[in-house]
Amino acid sequence: MVKILLVEDEPRIAESIKKFLSSNDYLVDITPNSDQALKLLKKNTDYALLIIDVRLEGSLDGIELSRQIRANETNSPILILTALGAIKHKVSGLNAGADDYLVKPFAMNELLARVNRLLKRPTSFLKPIIKIDDLEINTETKQVSRSNKLIKLTKKEYDMLYYLARNQNQIISKQEIIDHLWSENKIIVPNTIEVYVGYLRQKIDLKFVDRPPLIQTIRGFGYKLGREPNDV
Repeated sequence: MVKILLVEDEPRIAESIKKFLSSNDYLVDITPNSDQALKLLKKNTDYALLIIDVRLEGSLDGIELSRQIRANETNSPILILTALGAIKHKVSGLNAGADDYLVKPFAMNELLARVNRLLKRPTSFLKPIIKIDDLEINTETKQVSRSNKLIKLTKKEYDMLYYLARNQNQIISKQEIIDHLWSENKIIVPNTIEVYVGYLRQKIDLKFVDRPPLIQTIRGFGYKLGREPNDV
């Protein structure tokens, strides 16, 4: 799931944006404070997009925050939110390293269009079907199947499977899964990951006893999705 950092000091607007983007399958962390935003960016390197209001709490406004982010060599796209008619903010934001701006008040559909445009990737990175042995994940329809049999997953189960699949044959720690799939303000314990992996294993592996298991537990390190080399 794509993670977005929203830096917005108006709680009502921030919650409205988060609710809308979450309904469109984005995971959104919120902070009203520029200093906290820098700490979050240092801790989490997987934010795909930053949405930053010009007026913020903290030692930096949105323009200076954008400049600092670029100075720290963070390459994620930045969308600046500005007040109506604040032309100088638009120009300053773009000069500070922002990729686009949106004037308040705005329609949520326009925000979504800007977000989708900024997050576009080359088609080679957007293959609709991920295949791992006989497991298929259709990233467009969100359908999952194995041995040509559909598997019904909850949204969180799908998100976890998708994350493991995008990093197939790589060991992913519990903390990496927590950081990637849950918002910053959610308190998630490692046992929660074990529970969800158990759900996935039941549906992906245990229901296909004639096929090799694909979800591997690497004790002391985490999990990986992929067929063991010695499986035939």
